[in-house]
Amino acid sequence: MDVNKPVTRSAAVVWRSQLWKRFKKQKLLHLFVGLGIIFLLVFSYTPMFGILMAFKNYTISMGIKGIFTSDWAGLKHFEEFVTDYRFGEILRNTIVLSLLKVIFAFPAPIILAILLNEAKNLFFKRFVQTVSYLPHFISWVVVVGISFAFLSADVGLVNKALLQLGLISKPIDFLTNPDYFWGLAVGSAVWKEMGWWAIIFLAAIAGIDPSLYEAAQIDGAGRLARIRHVTLPGMKGTIVVVLILTIGNILGGGLVGSNFEQAYLFGNSINNPTSEIIQTYAFKVGLKEGRFAYGAAIDLMQSVVSVTLIFLSNYIAKRRSGSSLF
Repeated sequence: MDVNKPVTRSAAVVWRSQLWKRFKKQKLLHLFVGLGIIFLLVFSYTPMFGILMAFKNYTISMGIKGIFTSDWAGLKHFEEFVTDYRFGEILRNTIVLSLLKVIFAFPAPIILAILLNEAKNLFFKRFVQTVSYLPHFISWVVVVGISFAFLSADVGLVNKALLQLGLISKPIDFLTNPDYFWGLAVGSAVWKEMGWWAIIFLAAIAGIDPSLYEAAQIDGAGRLARIRHVTLPGMKGTIVVVLILTIGNILGGGLVGSNFEQAYLFGNSINNPTSEIIQTYAFKVGLKEGRFAYGAAIDLMQSVVSVTLIFLSNYIAKRRSGSSLF
């Protein structure tokens, strides 16, 4: 045993030396990774101590120390939210809006990516791709302004066109009627984010071996058959990963952005019965009314549901398709 010890030490020294050389060679990359870790620690993990607020009788007058020194409230804030007279309505709006986005917004970029891949004209393909992903860089405030210019009952271009064509006798309240809010939110979200997410699915299609298409064509497969048996199976891994991320953030908006921004900006006192969701309610009672502990409890409930959905969807995807996020 004593004879082997110097050999073991020598191997360890060589390993450390190689590790240090590799570290020095990649020091710039490690610097960027370190900055990313510091960012996550400061802005993502450190604020998580505020979760304690959801279980305490905290008020803003107590200051920062009050979060740790205030009296424990247990599940009082959670019970208060569940027994709130608007709980059923708010929960319904959140779930319905989120499910509609999954049903209509998730397939949209997949279909767009397949259509662009099948386009033969390279100029047309690049033009459509550029035009489709540009709305992603527009803020929701600007989107609401554009929607007002097109859909307003007073000055909206759509209502003016419909009136002049004689298709309607009076303007339609697209922006204030509660019956139109879900369609307005889903439609604007699809328009804004469809082209951006199509880039990911186009990248997945680009990774498919071209010989598979050639073999399918030799076997007599038409265009639709090639899409069904070659393109879609080749995209399966990417589709599953994006679907898991979408389901995990389903209550927040999923694939196509923030439910909060849409509900807060498009929402008003008239369409409130369908536009009020968990996030906007937590914002109003938490920040506007100063009930920080109550607002934190509401947001924590949503976060727990989202994390549960991530693990559940990942488990189901792994069992059914063999593809998973982790």
